[in-house]
Amino acid sequence: MSGKLYLVATPIGNLEDITYRAIRVLSEVDIIAAEDTRHTKKLLNHFNINTSLTSYHEHNKIEKGPYLIKKLQEGLTIALVTDAGTPGISDPGEDLVRLCRMEDIEVTSVPGAVALITGLILSGLNTRRFVFEGFLPHDKKERNSILQKLKVEHRTIILYEAPHRLKQTLKQLLEALGNRNIAITRELTKKFEEVDTITLEEAVNKYGSESPRGEFVLIIEGRPLEDLRNEEIQRWENISIEDHYNKYIEEGLDKKNAMKQVAKDRGTSKRDIYNYLVKLDNQD
Repeated sequence: MSGKLYLVATPIGNLEDITYRAIRVLSEVDIIAAEDTRHTKKLLNHFNINTSLTSYHEHNKIEKGPYLIKKLQEGLTIALVTDAGTPGISDPGEDLVRLCRMEDIEVTSVPGAVALITGLILSGLNTRRFVFEGFLPHDKKERNSILQKLKVEHRTIILYEAPHRLKQTLKQLLEALGNRNIAITRELTKKFEEVDTITLEEAVNKYGSESPRGEFVLIIEGRPLEDLRNEEIQRWENISIEDHYNKYIEEGLDKKNAMKQVAKDRGTSKRDIYNYLVKLDNQD
């Protein structure tokens, strides 16, 4: 009978943020698979946990994944942890979960701290709808492609960033997105927790002269829907109402729905479009 994989959330800063259940599971499983065994060992020592440790990270996941699956198939229980927060988010935990699902091995979560949610609720920015992009890609072409997509994203945007890339990322965000509000958070849940809600322009000036330290969660204001709507309307203004209407007719819409769609695109009433087209017909 197969064992079970536990995805165990660990503190993102303050060690008191670990749950009673997480401590119990880490104490009871056969193996703990950790992103950095040295880092996790400090956590285990703090709570007097003596469970056997093994490494599982981005650079060994191809070889280590099958090894952990074999152990699970032998009936052992394994807890997967990351250096901080919930495993499976911006780390190779998702690959191990996928392997378990393919092999019908039970997977469960021991929930706890998540840096992206902690940063979001402290930001003061809109929390109703948001999109998480994790770390932007290192590849320049892929990075620029994502930034261009984020340019028209109306939901609040959440990114992770390392200190040595923060300056460059802030500059690129300002160039791609314009001067929006951003909350720059670091040392979350720790003694010197910092949440700096400023504009991107101010952030570039401020952090361009600093040597940032700590892992960052960046929360960026989404593009106002009104701005996106105005841009869409302006695009349609480059063609005549007649050509706009004929475009939808050629695509198979009937006259009524074609006029309705034209009115919607241009931010006006269907009656205005109807009157314009009737007037045009009469002139002919």
